[in-house]
Amino acid sequence: MRDRAKVAPRAHDPARPGSGRIRSGAMAPRVTGLAHVQVAAPAGCEAAARRFYGELLGLLEVPKPPGVAASGGVWFAVGGQELHVGVDPAFLPARKAHPGLTVADGQLDALAAALGAAGHAVSWDDRIPERRRFYATDPWGNRVELTA
Repeated sequence: MRDRAKVAPRAHDPARPGSGRIRSGAMAPRVTGLAHVQVAAPAGCEAAARRFYGELLGLLEVPKPPGVAASGGVWFAVGGQELHVGVDPAFLPARKAHPGLTVADGQLDALAAALGAAGHAVSWDDRIPERRRFYATDPWGNRVELTA
C-alpha cells in the first residue's frame, strides 16, 4: 500500500470545487470554519474601535459575553464570523498580519475615500490582478486589508 502523504495531489479540476486547494496530510479536515479574528489594541480603545470598525467600515457591534466583558475591547459581526478588538497591555501594532475584509459590491472606492477623509492612509495593492484591494491602518496602526 502506498503512503498517502507521499501521493502527489491531483491537478486542479474546475468541475471539482476546491480541487485547486492544497491540503497537507491525508486526514479529513478537523477545522471546518473561522469563528473570529482578533486584532490587538491599547487600553481605552473602545471609542476609537467603534468609530473605525463600526462607523467607517459599517460593522455591527456584538455584545461581549459577561465573562470576558471586563477585559475591555469591542466585538463586531463580519458576515457569519466576528472581528474582536482585544486589549493588550503590551500592545504593538501588527504591520504585516491582518484581517482581510470583503467589501460590498461597488463600495470599495467609496470606502477608500471615506477612510482617507477620516485620516486613515490607504495603500492600493495590484499584485493580484483579479482582486481589487487596498490596505489601511486602524487607529492603532494595525494593518487591515479591504477587498472587492
